[in-house]
Amino acid sequence: MARNPQARSTEEDPVTVAATLAEIAREAGVSAPTVSKVLNGRADVAPATRERIEELLRRHGYQRRRGNQSTQLLELVFHELESSWAMEVIRGVENVVREEGLTVVLSESSGRLSLGQSWMEGVLARRPTGVVLVLSGLDRTQQTQLTSRNIPFVVMDPAGDPGEDVPAVGATNWHGGLAATRHLLELGHRRIAVIAGPSKMMCSRARVDGYRAALETAGIVFDPGLVREGDFHHEAGYTAGLELLRMRDRPTAVFTGNDLQALGLYEAAREQGLRIPEELSVVGFDDLPLARWVGPPLTTVRQPLTEMAEVAARMVIDLARGNRPSTLRVDLATSLVVRSSTAPPQTAG
Repeated sequence: MARNPQARSTEEDPVTVAATLAEIAREAGVSAPTVSKVLNGRADVAPATRERIEELLRRHGYQRRRGNQSTQLLELVFHELESSWAMEVIRGVENVVREEGLTVVLSESSGRLSLGQSWMEGVLARRPTGVVLVLSGLDRTQQTQLTSRNIPFVVMDPAGDPGEDVPAVGATNWHGGLAATRHLLELGHRRIAVIAGPSKMMCSRARVDGYRAALETAGIVFDPGLVREGDFHHEAGYTAGLELLRMRDRPTAVFTGNDLQALGLYEAAREQGLRIPEELSVVGFDDLPLARWVGPPLTTVRQPLTEMAEVAARMVIDLARGNRPSTLRVDLATSLVVRSSTAPPQTAG
């Protein structure tokens, strides 16, 4: 028999809750059923009325008790549902929810770092056990909305600073950028470029900061002309790669913000007639399964995506049970995986 993460909760006290809802309804100038509609994410409430009720719920610190949860769903929200990267995350969440008798619901914010009201209305109506947000975030109003319904949430690989009070699971991105660049420096490279991810994403900035720290430690002046900003897609690696490889004094090595951009760089190098690793060394980030099978196999920084997803899923289920984790911020270690895409630079002449 599947375990129920809400089993430890007690039933809601109908008298206490009714009184609270009645008070909110009275202040809002609406009926108690209207307040209940807002709590349950119903769409048939005027926006101005909904906003007034949400403000009163926040002001009163209203929080639905866990005994009022009615579904066995875990909501998994992606910034973008990219197949290779997302599959590693889905696999990790599934490993956990399978043991707990839960079902995963997938949703996507279509590349937006914040989630719209339509998503919020849907999740309030579904009333999941908890929500795991991947490379996404919630504003304070949305956080309050979930908290008032007693729907716990955890951010995995947060795009920005989630705040001290928001549970979050990430990776040691700075150390990953440092390790990737040190590896290239140890091979003898001195003109090392970087194709970063979006600067608005915290993980991307941390990887570039690690790259800069490695250069500075080696006594190499950081050159902003060797930095390109991408978007974590193949096309960005290809476009930025062409720009870098067409430079008169082109780099001998490139650290890319993720494996997909590294593959785009591979194509740019092929078009420019450059051999990897003989004429260009490439380091990626993530260690997706495909990194082993490209030619040549990609040296990359392993980000433990499956393990990160497992930790996030366990954390949100623990929160649903009323167990506060010992720490709200968990960063799993990255590690350099050396394959065949890196080598010492060719000597002149």
